[in-house]
Amino acid sequence: MKKFHALAALTAGLLASAMPALAEDIVIHAGHLIDGVSKAPRDKMSIVIHDNRITAVQPGFVTPVGARIIDLSGATVLPGLIDTHVHITSQFDGGDPIREAVTRTRLDAAFRSTRYVKATLDAGFTTVRDVGSDTDLVVALKRAINAGTIPGPRMFVAGAPLGPTGGHGDPSNGLDPELTHPGWGEVTIDSPEEARRVVRDFRRRGVDLIKIMPSGGVLSIGDDPNLQLMADDEMKAAIDTAHALGMKVAAHAHGNGAIKHAIAMGVDSIEHGSFTDPESYEMFKAHGTYLVPTLLIGERVLEVARTHPEQLAPGSAAKAIAVVPVMQANFTKAYRAGVKIAFGTDQSLVPHGENAREFALMVKGGMTPIDAIMSATRNAADLIGDSADIGSVQAGRYADIVAVAGDPLADITELQRVRFVMKDGVVVRGS
Repeated sequence: MKKFHALAALTAGLLASAMPALAEDIVIHAGHLIDGVSKAPRDKMSIVIHDNRITAVQPGFVTPVGARIIDLSGATVLPGLIDTHVHITSQFDGGDPIREAVTRTRLDAAFRSTRYVKATLDAGFTTVRDVGSDTDLVVALKRAINAGTIPGPRMFVAGAPLGPTGGHGDPSNGLDPELTHPGWGEVTIDSPEEARRVVRDFRRRGVDLIKIMPSGGVLSIGDDPNLQLMADDEMKAAIDTAHALGMKVAAHAHGNGAIKHAIAMGVDSIEHGSFTDPESYEMFKAHGTYLVPTLLIGERVLEVARTHPEQLAPGSAAKAIAVVPVMQANFTKAYRAGVKIAFGTDQSLVPHGENAREFALMVKGGMTPIDAIMSATRNAADLIGDSADIGSVQAGRYADIVAVAGDPLADITELQRVRFVMKDGVVVRGS
């Protein structure tokens, strides 16, 4: 009897291995695989996909009967890339920012956004975190992508950033005080009560996270990036309310005081982090806070400040020249100190679709190529809070896959030349 059962089990196993795969099954033959889990690449791997999920990652090139084979045996395959700091509904085109602020509408932004999200996806960024766009517009854009109405990356959105009157996020800065707009008031919070109300309202309207503006900024008028302009109780109310609703909080912070206070209040990430210091690095590590360094916008705004300052808002060129070199130097120090880094470009000043230029700047700043890649895969997924679905090539994750012809560990600029993109098990670029 035991022999019968053993024979039956063996026969069943052989039959199962010989059974044709279902029509929607796909197997990718990856010549080299950087999986977002281990820092060591693997050669000649098969990624088995059913519907929109990865079901297995196996050594060798397996070919199940009936499965569609995608031959990337001569390529380096990676998880879909993640940019955790974009502004996907806008893009700098060299125009006067004051004129554009009072002549363009959210409808203009909506139509342009369809092109921006497509360019981002085609560049291999299958997921983005938008941390500052018109709230209802960016939520609608996310829903349109999820519904398949337009092609674009998976989106996690914050809506409009929240900050104090006269702070970096106040859209009326530098304008005639008698000018008004129905949406301007919703983003200025000047008390803990206002912070709680707006965070709850934004959650009701469909955002995934909250963005706050503790410090002044570079591309805004009249505020100082060195100063903390948002009070501690306002920050704490916004952060605590967001966390209570299951949302993370990103904090725009250049000045060291704002950085330290935001970390102490429990923020999940510091965006830019220009004036960090050794004491703040220890706070980052103690609290598990991520730094999103945004080197690409720094490089670009510094270039514009030096060559075409008239294309920036009044006062921004001088601020950029003072801030950006410090931000670049302190990124290197933060990385060497062991601060967790997540990839973010602050896209809008550089054309959407050129996100991968950030990698070269990170490597130039002292980061190893594999750590730069991990910042846009494993780390980015962890910061977003969705490691179970994105950021790695392993069983159970979405089938978000990209490939390049060469070896990005030898030449990180290979990631600027993505040849193949799959999102949710659907090939959107390549074959």
